[in-house]
Amino acid sequence: MREMRATEMAAEFTRVTQADVAARAGVSVSVVSRELNGDPALRARPETRERIHRAVRELGYTPSHAARSLRLKRAFAVGVLVPDLNNPILHELIEGIDQAAYELGYHVLIGRAEHLQPGVDYLRTLAGEGRVDGFLIQRRDETDQRDFAALADAGGRPIVLMNSRWSYRGSVVHDDVGAGYMATRHLLDIGHRDIALIGGDRHNHTAREREKGYIEAIHGAGMRRRSAWVLERPYEPEAGRLGMHELCLARRRRPTAVVVANIHAGIGALEGAREMGLNVPDQLSLVAIHDWWVSDYTRPKLTTVHMPQYRLGQEAMRLLHQRLSGQASTDVTITDPAPQLIERESTAPPPRRLVRARLPAGN
Repeated sequence: MREMRATEMAAEFTRVTQADVAARAGVSVSVVSRELNGDPALRARPETRERIHRAVRELGYTPSHAARSLRLKRAFAVGVLVPDLNNPILHELIEGIDQAAYELGYHVLIGRAEHLQPGVDYLRTLAGEGRVDGFLIQRRDETDQRDFAALADAGGRPIVLMNSRWSYRGSVVHDDVGAGYMATRHLLDIGHRDIALIGGDRHNHTAREREKGYIEAIHGAGMRRRSAWVLERPYEPEAGRLGMHELCLARRRRPTAVVVANIHAGIGALEGAREMGLNVPDQLSLVAIHDWWVSDYTRPKLTTVHMPQYRLGQEAMRLLHQRLSGQASTDVTITDPAPQLIERESTAPPPRRLVRARLPAGN
């Protein structure tokens, strides 16, 4: 009996329509439809909106996704493509996208940016099958700008690019210049003057912007940038480790502090310093951009600049929704919240006497 009653209740639940909601709220069906679909042109009093949503709750109304999609000729789903699904930094970004998508009535399909290669009709297939209305993409560093633009055109759906700019309007980025400046300024404030940068790939928008911030801070302190102390490396632990070796061995005078443009490379740089026999932070200070819970468990704990990835994900989804609603494309820089310095144990004032790297025998 209980199972039969549950079935009857479920059937009754699914029979609730917008007409039922309208009757309970004392408004027309069109007003209910426009309110529940977030029509920005709807002019309704707050008490009217409250009656509609109260009726929705009391009746247990849930919209028919299939009917809504058929009526509006939209899938109400977006495709999210990122370079590496195992990257923990991107987890926060995807959470922000998912939350905003839920609030706006969209589903999220997640894939890898490896599919975005010339000759691969991934965007065209998803768009042509009507499975998504648009895309949120963080492209790989090595993806050529022209190839990416051609792929975007082939897809035929609105695209918002995350953590990068491109030839079309429609992107969301962090204040990467501010992050590079903040990391470098922190080291300057505690007394360092010999500061190196393990940056990112030259094709990477964030790497170029963070280097600009580093240079602004160096020049602002009345110093000159030393080109030998600015390295371009991938955002990978091994690249950070080898970059630290290079900084210590390439010149007799080594830096007393290093800004690393990415947390993954920063963890590698920490290991590289240990391999070179350098005590962090007594002999060398390190600060990395982006934060990760692992930063609290490295030895020493790593000083970082936290970037608001969750906020960027939310803003990217909202920007795509605006484009799908017919509004003009725009480029957004997340400045609220701003990057935040998280000072831990890997930075300290420089040693009183300049420490010179010992070159291995034979050099």
